[in-house]
Amino acid sequence: MRYIVVTGGVLSGLGKGVVAASIGRILTDMSYSVVPMKIDGYVNVDPGTMNPYEHGEVYVLDDGSETDLDLGHYERFLDVDLNKDSNITTGRIYQSVIEKERMGEYLGKTVQVIPHITDEIKNRIKKHKADVVMVEVGGTVGDIENRIFIEALRQMSRDKGNKFIFVHLSYVPVILSGEQKTKPTQHSVKELLALGIQPDIIIGRSTEPLSNETKRKLALFCGVKPDEVFSDPDIEDIYALPVEFKRDNLGETIVKLLDLKKPETQSKKWDMIVNKMKDVTCEVKIGIVGKYTGLEDAYLSIKEAFKHAGAANLCRVKCEWIEADDLKDRDFEGFDGILVPGGFGSRGIEDKIKAVKYARENKVPFLGICLGLQMAVIEYARDVCNLKGANSTEVDEKTPYPVIDYIPEQRVIRDKGGTMRLGAYECELTKDSIAHNLYGRVKITERHRHRYEVNNDFLDVLSKNGLVFSGVNRKQNLMEMIELPNHPYFIACQFHPEFKSRLTNPAPLFKGLVEAAKKRKGV
Repeated sequence: MRYIVVTGGVLSGLGKGVVAASIGRILTDMSYSVVPMKIDGYVNVDPGTMNPYEHGEVYVLDDGSETDLDLGHYERFLDVDLNKDSNITTGRIYQSVIEKERMGEYLGKTVQVIPHITDEIKNRIKKHKADVVMVEVGGTVGDIENRIFIEALRQMSRDKGNKFIFVHLSYVPVILSGEQKTKPTQHSVKELLALGIQPDIIIGRSTEPLSNETKRKLALFCGVKPDEVFSDPDIEDIYALPVEFKRDNLGETIVKLLDLKKPETQSKKWDMIVNKMKDVTCEVKIGIVGKYTGLEDAYLSIKEAFKHAGAANLCRVKCEWIEADDLKDRDFEGFDGILVPGGFGSRGIEDKIKAVKYARENKVPFLGICLGLQMAVIEYARDVCNLKGANSTEVDEKTPYPVIDYIPEQRVIRDKGGTMRLGAYECELTKDSIAHNLYGRVKITERHRHRYEVNNDFLDVLSKNGLVFSGVNRKQNLMEMIELPNHPYFIACQFHPEFKSRLTNPAPLFKGLVEAAKKRKGV
């Protein structure tokens, strides 16, 4: 088996996920099969119970796994659908080992970090079969949280028959004189060497491409050749990074180091799409009324879905993030579209409802996602159906009109982690509805992450007053989509379409919103 391991040095947040995804894209374009996976050192079993301000967006896969947001990068860059085996955490590893110990599977042995924890990690990694398995190690080299994972990978790299290369992404700061400093990376590599690993490739994250002198110094002090040092400079868009790496022959270097058969041809499709993104002819402004707007990574997939939709419409999408509990009497006059995304809890609910009301009454193109659909239903119930005090039982358990309520099976659940309605579910669309026209088919599958649903007891009164339920899960009789026919673009969904959006295949609901925003602006 051949493995690429991506580690990070100096500081976190350098973009290891984007680098790993870019390497995967390059190898995919060279016709190799690539399986990516992410290792996270936190003790949580998964990030599902974390506040978005703690860890950014919780990304959801088809199988219902709640994972690190880097898996979103992998799926978007490689155009693949991953599963739970693609993300492992310290919590998940220890949980599995402890369960095996309780079942007596270790035959009375003293259960230890080495070999039992490391063996569990190695077994999880060995599950994957492809030309190349790509492993991103979260955090920074030197963190106590990821040391055991690095030790497991070190052990694997010594196993007969395995071919490993270690790619180390490190920060190269620029001081006031303009000089790129290599010392932080040198110390980072020393940390890696102390753990028994010699990096094969160094990638320097800096504001500008690395100079030849910087590459020479990094090669000299980090034990690699100058042509094994690559630049990761600031660029206009992350989707251009594979193109930058290709230009520096990173793919050819990896093929050589892994002793892979040289590809006969290379696909240019990705490069063509990236170049097309530059051919924008207009710009629209979308207001995103959210609860975690202080950290854009909390809505990373939404931000990326707008890029995809913008590229498809040859239009730049300018997103303005609006904190839901600080809306006051904000004027939405300057916006070409409004989006209300998902979220949990009661904070900011009334302001989200105000945003929905503005979009509905002023004919502003609107898209509601998950909680956004629920707010749209509440607003319609209150202001059109005259159900005063209508609400979600998540916010007001004593509401006289609980138009949004628990999914029935959620009432008996006590554990919070991994117990929501999660993953891909089928949705049947009403023929000739806005949703049907956007998707181009009657049956779709989209990913969910929520506990509350539209209360079917209120379907009649909502429908009689003009709200169209255009998407239904027939198996559970749950309402998935709503829309208003006498509006330029007013649609909401209980699922998260942003999780399946790709640069090569934009999410239809986002594509439709941007198209409607262009029409409103007259471009």
